[in-house]
Amino acid sequence: MIPTPDNNLIPIYPEIFLLVATSAILLIDMFLAESKRGITYVLSLLALAGAAAFTYADFASGATTYTFQNMVVSDPMGNLLKLFTYLTIGMTLVYSRQYSHDRGMLGGELGGEFYVLALFSGLGQMVMISANSFLSVYLGLELMSLSLYALVALRRNSTTSTEASMKYFVLGALASGFLLYGMSMLYGATGTLVITEVAAKIAAGTINPTILVFGIVFLVAGLAFKLGAVPFHMWVPDVYQGAPTGVTLLLGGAPKLATFAICIRLLVEGLLPLAIDWQQMLMILAVLSLIIGNVTAIAQTNLKRMLAYSTIAQIGFVLLGLMAGVTGTDASNGPAAYSAAMYYTITYVLTTLATFGLIMVLSRAGFEADNLADFRGLGKRSGWYALVMTVLMFSLAGVPPMMGFAAKFAVLQTVLATGQLWLTVFAVMASLVGAFYYLRVVKTMWFDEPVDTAPIKVAFDKNVVLALNGALVIVLGVAPDALLNACLHAMTRTLAS
Repeated sequence: MIPTPDNNLIPIYPEIFLLVATSAILLIDMFLAESKRGITYVLSLLALAGAAAFTYADFASGATTYTFQNMVVSDPMGNLLKLFTYLTIGMTLVYSRQYSHDRGMLGGELGGEFYVLALFSGLGQMVMISANSFLSVYLGLELMSLSLYALVALRRNSTTSTEASMKYFVLGALASGFLLYGMSMLYGATGTLVITEVAAKIAAGTINPTILVFGIVFLVAGLAFKLGAVPFHMWVPDVYQGAPTGVTLLLGGAPKLATFAICIRLLVEGLLPLAIDWQQMLMILAVLSLIIGNVTAIAQTNLKRMLAYSTIAQIGFVLLGLMAGVTGTDASNGPAAYSAAMYYTITYVLTTLATFGLIMVLSRAGFEADNLADFRGLGKRSGWYALVMTVLMFSLAGVPPMMGFAAKFAVLQTVLATGQLWLTVFAVMASLVGAFYYLRVVKTMWFDEPVDTAPIKVAFDKNVVLALNGALVIVLGVAPDALLNACLHAMTRTLAS
């Protein structure tokens, strides 16, 4: 830890830059004609690139710095997650541009609100990732959530989107309430809002453990809501299906990175002395998520809904990594377990990006390609897009040499290191069940006859990003060491500070 004066702004230069840039984009967009909306799009990508430049400078230094009375932290783990957050949001904007325009979410009365709200949700995620206080965690969470609520309801003439937004808002508010109540109990017990100080006071052993356990229950419930883990998953399939696909990608992509970050901040950095309590809760959530997610996905014919249940199952693996860090009182497996969960989260987000990107590629004005039947015969219509989708489905199923296999293997190694053979075998069996519905998509694309013969017209920038996205899925599977080691290094440095 590097002590810094409370008025030091250097650790939050990325947040300041993105806030100023997004506000400027909002003002500039007000004076743009609809035909020049592309300027807002380019400025949004440049804003993300600028924030990434500031963050990369911090990441390259490898330092951990605290500021604002220890409410904000800049460390290797947070900076690495921020870099992938910028990448995820930027790729989402590229994938969503034509799709959003065709559905009236850009131009007209709405202007460039889609881009501005996406950037504000990204700012909220950055605050969450850098949070070292219950207050800053909640501030970032609400900034992200309120932006996403508005994005889900952006198609005001769509009853499906409006219904999805209401469900997301009500259940999201409930989740925030759980999280806030849990944090308030921990604050009442420890007398501090700073996460690292909470850990120190719990380790001293002078606090009533009953209050702490009650606080942890509400805290884990709130985090499980945000992650979409069973039994707090009820909003995920409805919102994924009801939201416009571009917004679904904003929901299912970068926010997972931010939520993972606050899991590490709250549970590992703040409540590690009580790991035996919250690890048991995470194990139950992981097992239920793997069962319900994989089994229920088999029955789905809507691809977005199937991918929603797939997300629930994938979150089960992330939770397995988070619960494998401490065995009894031995926390030596922590860096490996938490870095494996971090790697899994990043690889899942990268795969999800391209999957929903392809759904938007096949969609057009007046037509949503979100049903399994819409992918029939895709191999005969466009062998290239069918090949990319095949790679993505194999990665989600955990088929080597895709990066999904490397991610599952890394997590299962850490679980096996704790001596829980039964849990490792169970996770493998659950993955085999999940492989069925992924391979069903592959079979539909290559062996069924096409029902849609409309030409597939895709913008150049979207094709380039899709190609790079698909290449990453293969490259990070064949040679996963670079990202795995980056995650391990970042997590080790962060936990040591």
